[in-house]
Amino acid sequence: MKYSIVLFYMCKLIQLFDCNKSDSVSRLENIKEEPIYNLYKREDNERLTSLLTAKTQYTPCTFNNCSCYLDVILKDLEPFKKGITANMLKSAKQKGTRYILIGSKLYRDSYCMFPARCSGIEYFLLKIKNKLPDLDMIINTRDWPQVSRFHGIPTPVFSFSKTQDFLDIMYPTWGFWEGGPAIKLYPRGLGRWDIHRKSLTNEYYEWPWDKKKSIGFFRGSRTSSERDSLIMLSRESPSIVDAAYTKNQAWKSEQDTLFELPAEEVSLNEHCRYKYLFNFRGVAASFRLKHLFLCGSLVFHVGDEWKEFFYSSLKPWIHFIPVESTASKEDIRNLLEFIKEHDDLAKEIAERGREFIWDHLRMKDITCYWRALLRRYSKLLDFKPSLAGIDNMIEITGDQR
Repeated sequence: MKYSIVLFYMCKLIQLFDCNKSDSVSRLENIKEEPIYNLYKREDNERLTSLLTAKTQYTPCTFNNCSCYLDVILKDLEPFKKGITANMLKSAKQKGTRYILIGSKLYRDSYCMFPARCSGIEYFLLKIKNKLPDLDMIINTRDWPQVSRFHGIPTPVFSFSKTQDFLDIMYPTWGFWEGGPAIKLYPRGLGRWDIHRKSLTNEYYEWPWDKKKSIGFFRGSRTSSERDSLIMLSRESPSIVDAAYTKNQAWKSEQDTLFELPAEEVSLNEHCRYKYLFNFRGVAASFRLKHLFLCGSLVFHVGDEWKEFFYSSLKPWIHFIPVESTASKEDIRNLLEFIKEHDDLAKEIAERGREFIWDHLRMKDITCYWRALLRRYSKLLDFKPSLAGIDNMIEITGDQR
């Protein structure tokens, strides 16, 4: 009797078949088009609704170039639609490194705060310099964006990452080539996206979905307390999550690893052995996010404040699982339990995420984005770029790299 009542209400809720038919149970078992709602877990039903709504509203990008990101370029340049003056650049010169392109020759301030980062930027600028008009621009190589939405007249400064509180113009991070975070496993800094694409794809085939460990995984330093809930859940329930803090350059004591000894670093390739990979922001947007997708694992992306240029094309419940930055241990536990109960959906989302990054974040897409961005930016300059009156500029030829 109890079984009949539960089955009746389940059928009414999902409205997929006539419960009066004798083969209703077997038909329920064979339904694959839609997930089965849970009568007793409101949060799970809300997640399923979010997933189905996202799928209904999503239109995949079918362009075979960087046009998937055109809206980002247009939005970032919108504050400067009335033109960019020489005085605007002059007022922004302390916020980054100045680059000038004249007659296909690239010049830069002789002083670069982060040489490896400048080198990573220059790799792309040198590739496209012959296809660009003359330019004058300020490129920020710090982690933090520079142009607040709330203070004064916006100045044109290029930054790799920002939140909605900033008006910086996003560019593809230097780390696609050189100068990413330096850790013991990557002492020269995380870079060479082209190489990582190949090695992570090899791991994707070595560790298919059914071979991966069905637990959450994270390794990283404690750059934000947002990561603490996952770490504490791992200590409490290691069969659900394997997460631990590692050292970073600022490590001073066990307080920096939440009062445990720092864990050993784990290579990006080894991440591919786990089904569920957690991504957190660092000081700004995380450099690891794009790498995690290529494992073919399901990415749990925590918080939505920080962006890189390609983030807006990645959709929650389509390419990744969204997690609130304030999520508690129990929130994360419940989310992982939900995903485990819907393994087919998890695999589907993971594969869509991997395919998007593989198809639309190639090295040629990065070069394309730089070219499209700078061509549109150049049209906003209301002056002719010149080296006259500008001291300490050196020509960048590629020999410095």
